[in-house]
Amino acid sequence: MPNAEAYAAPTPSVFYIHNDLSEYVERQQGEHSLASRLTQELFTLVRRTPERVVVLKLEDQIEQLLARGDHTPFTLAIGIGQAGERVARQLHDRTGWFPAIHRVDVTREEDGNGGYNVVSTTSVPLARQFPALDTASSIAVVDDTVFSGLTMRTVLQALPPEVRARSHAFCMRGVAASLPSVAALCPVSIGFAAPGRLLDDVSFINASGMVLRVGIRHPDQPSQAFFERPMWMHVWFPGYADEVIALCQRLNAIMEPDGQPARFP
Repeated sequence: MPNAEAYAAPTPSVFYIHNDLSEYVERQQGEHSLASRLTQELFTLVRRTPERVVVLKLEDQIEQLLARGDHTPFTLAIGIGQAGERVARQLHDRTGWFPAIHRVDVTREEDGNGGYNVVSTTSVPLARQFPALDTASSIAVVDDTVFSGLTMRTVLQALPPEVRARSHAFCMRGVAASLPSVAALCPVSIGFAAPGRLLDDVSFINASGMVLRVGIRHPDQPSQAFFERPMWMHVWFPGYADEVIALCQRLNAIMEPDGQPARFP
């Protein structure tokens, strides 16, 4: 079994939750479904301490990113996983920046010893997932979140140096303190950048990971939802974690009735 004890609970002063769940549940179950009502209850509940739990909306992040400047359309955009590909398409719909989008299938997973690895989610290693890059005069590398920066750095470092020199990284949200390690490799543009020290002052999760078994990934073990790691939930939602966990469990029973991870998004 995964060694959860190797992963100390993050204790941020401000905890950001990106709402990628409401629209997904409504699309899967219907606007007036029990699942949609439970999702609304969940977001009302997590906002019980608004001074330390902040729910982020996609549209606000897009507006902040666009306010940071325009870009000439890139020859190629590389979306990191489904989330990065989705962000690239959302931005392209608004800006026209990314007319050609290619996804690389990688994710961050726990190594069981308190650390993380970036691994391919297919049988194809990352370096072999890139399309032909020689003729791409400008390249965007796009992800949804820069947390520690590990995933973005791994993808950028897998690019040949001459390709990386004409690349630009994009993300919707992240930790400001993690951006310099990415900027050392190429320019980076972000929507919402949270100030403070990683994990101590600020932390991020996607709401989908609270409910669906997509939040915590392990090698050779089934993925988990955050509600299945109660020691983290009690730190994030002190005094009312049991209520949050119970709501997540009820939602999970609807969204993943067979116990298998959902196809999200």
